[in-house]
Amino acid sequence: MSMLKFLLRRTLQGVFVIWGVVTVLFGLRAVSPGDPASLMLGQGATQELVERVREAEGLNEPIYVQYADYLGSLVRGDLGYSWRSEREVEMMVLERVPATIELAVAATVIALLIAVPLGVVSATRRGTASDYGATLFSLLGISTPNFWLGLMLILVLGVWYGIPYPSLSGSGSVPIGVGFVDLPTGRRAVGFGEALMAIVQEGSFGEMGLWLKHITLPAITLGTYFTALITRLTRSGMIDEFGKPYVTATQSKGLPGVLVRYKHVLRNTMIPIITVLGLQMGTLMGGAVITETVFNWPGLGLRLIDALGVRDWPLMQGIILFIAIMFVTINIVVDALYTYLDPQVSVE
Repeated sequence: MSMLKFLLRRTLQGVFVIWGVVTVLFGLRAVSPGDPASLMLGQGATQELVERVREAEGLNEPIYVQYADYLGSLVRGDLGYSWRSEREVEMMVLERVPATIELAVAATVIALLIAVPLGVVSATRRGTASDYGATLFSLLGISTPNFWLGLMLILVLGVWYGIPYPSLSGSGSVPIGVGFVDLPTGRRAVGFGEALMAIVQEGSFGEMGLWLKHITLPAITLGTYFTALITRLTRSGMIDEFGKPYVTATQSKGLPGVLVRYKHVLRNTMIPIITVLGLQMGTLMGGAVITETVFNWPGLGLRLIDALGVRDWPLMQGIILFIAIMFVTINIVVDALYTYLDPQVSVE
């Protein structure tokens, strides 16, 4: 019962957070320069047509009336229509969600697979070359801008050591560099769901391999900062746990060092890691804007950039609102996981 009350309380808090995001977005739209009706119609629209659109969209109403209408539409699940494409914002958001989720999850998986073992090695071999190497990797990962890293990966793996490119002389396709890496540097040829269905229905792994090749470079780019952060967090957490009395007690009972290290120390270290994991999952979805732009990955970030370029406010609001909802939801799930990982954490 206490868990149910906790979830209800956290959900109510999340609703207020979403309401704050909606209010800020509406305020930014209200104070932004330019006439929304003119933006919807584009250049060359007559003043009479602009006035008719303003009347039809309720733009002549007082600002508080527009705000109330906007909230009412959101409660009904109506995000409106894109000013440029005249399509439903909800559909334009949902069709890009799978690509962004794939990228965020892939970046997280890469980060965990690399960071946790690296952090364990660094914590158990303090003062050695392994420790110094992991520390240097963490500093470089946190300090490297992801847009620069993405461009460097494209340059090195896509141009210098990448797939063949057409020669300028027109004599055919010649490799630039060695040419032993076959990693695409842009777009999303196939979705994960489609690749999975090909395995289930046809027993073909070709599309899954194609998906992996296309997502590798964007996932590495997006997950590098996260990898460095989790490495440092794992190292510091395990060093702190090694100094606690229960470790000495378990070792004095004759338990193997590997069992103590992974069953007890690493398990307790995972609590703050799960916290950061939840926060970063939401951040990765919002922070994928630059990575998706660099690699032309058709997710929410790329669509947001396109909407910003044409000042398509309904579409911008819909994308940012969806990201905010995902961020709040992930945080609620992470808080609920606390009680499973550490029964001493109270839900009250």
